[in-house]
Amino acid sequence: MTAPRYAYLGPSGTFTEAALRAMVDPAEIEAMPVIDVPAALSAVRGGDADFAVVAIENTVEGGVTATLDTLAEGSPLAILGEVVLAVSFELVARPGTALEDITAVAAHSHGLNQCRRWLAQRLPGAAQIPASSNAAAARELATGDAPFDAALAPPGVGVSLGLEVLASGVADNPHAATRFVKVGRPAAVPSATGADKTTLVVHLPDDRAGALLSMLEQFAARGVNLSRIESRPRSDRPGEYSFSIDALGHIDEPRMAEALVGLKRTNPTVIFLGSYPAATGYPTPVAPGTSEQEFADARSWVQGLRAGRR
Repeated sequence: MTAPRYAYLGPSGTFTEAALRAMVDPAEIEAMPVIDVPAALSAVRGGDADFAVVAIENTVEGGVTATLDTLAEGSPLAILGEVVLAVSFELVARPGTALEDITAVAAHSHGLNQCRRWLAQRLPGAAQIPASSNAAAARELATGDAPFDAALAPPGVGVSLGLEVLASGVADNPHAATRFVKVGRPAAVPSATGADKTTLVVHLPDDRAGALLSMLEQFAARGVNLSRIESRPRSDRPGEYSFSIDALGHIDEPRMAEALVGLKRTNPTVIFLGSYPAATGYPTPVAPGTSEQEFADARSWVQGLRAGRR
C-alpha cells in the first residue's frame, strides 16, 4: 500500500515539520518539503500530495494570510485536524561569531515579527532578512555564502548544521504558539467529538452599515461561539472583503447546521472548509436553548402544532 504524501513548508527542521510529526507517524507517510504554503496547498489541489500541513494562526501575528487566502480561492479543500505548538527560536551563527559581530539576521517573516522587540534590544543595528523558512535561513547560513551573519532557527536545527547557538528561548512572548492544520481534498466530514471547530469563509451580500452584524447574528441566534474572525480583501472585488471564521461546534450539531443554513440564505458565498476536532480538546460550550435535545424538542413542538396539538 502506498504511503500517504504530506506536503509541508521545508526544508527539514521547520516548525511545520514538527507539527506534521505531531499529527502523524513520520514512518508511515511520505514527507514532501516545499518552498511555501501556496505550494503545499497547490500540491494537494493538483494531486501531487494527499495532504498538506500548514500554519494558519499564531498568537503574535494572528492569521497566516498566505494560508487563509490560498484556502479561500481555487478548487475546494478541507481542514481535517489541527495541532498547536509552542514557538521559540535560537539565534544561531557560524562558529566564532560574536553577538556584536552580527550585521544582518535572517528568518521567515513571521519569525522576525515574533522576535521584533528582542531583535531591537539585542541587535538594534542589524538588518532583518526574510527567508522562505526559519530552517532554510539556518541552512543557507551553514553554507558559508549567506548574505547575513545569523539566523533565527527552530531549537536544535543550528547545532545539527554545525552552527553555534548565541541565544536560546528567543521570543517577544514566552507563551507564543502557532496553530497548524492538516488539509486534504473534500470528503465525508469526520464525526463530531464534542470538542470541535468549524472553519468558514463568508462573503457579505453588499457593502452597507449593519451587513456584518446581520451575518454575525446567524451565529449568535443559535448560540454558536466564534473563536476567530478576520477580514481579508477580495481579489475579485477591490475595496470589498470576505471573512475567515472559526466557529466552535460541528456541522452535525443542529445549532451549527442551522447557522450554516442561515448564512447560505443571506450571503452570496459561504465556503465550508471543514468541521474537525479542536486542538484544545475542551468540550464546546453550549448556550441555553441550543443543545441537540432542545432543538429536537422544539421541532417536536412545531410538529405537534401542525397535528392540532396545543
